[in-house]
Amino acid sequence: VQLQAFGGGLVQAGGSLRFSCAASGRTFSNYIVGWFRQAPGKEREFVAAFTWSGGRTYYADSVKGRITISRDNAKNTVYLQMNSLEPEDTAVYYCNTIAGHWPWGKGTQVTVSS
Repeated sequence: VQLQAFGGGLVQAGGSLRFSCAASGRTFSNYIVGWFRQAPGKEREFVAAFTWSGGRTYYADSVKGRITISRDNAKNTVYLQMNSLEPEDTAVYYCNTIAGHWPWGKGTQVTVSS
């Protein structure tokens, strides 16, 4: 299984980004799929997740109201739309099953300037 995340970049505070993460070798179906992030010097933390089959969503309090998680079944891809970005959102963003079943991949770097 390989997870590839795209869409990060440098953005000013208040801006928006949309990330994508595609899985190859396995399908996301029947999993709870999540986005996670790791800031410099900190542990990886949960950002958002949803049940692939039922579409129920879960969001960390730190990002609630600013993000939307979605999917494309045909592309086996999960998306994360982040708005009103803050410098505290600076991190490498990853996707995985909620339990981290698969190899993490390199993630995508997001840097928010103040």
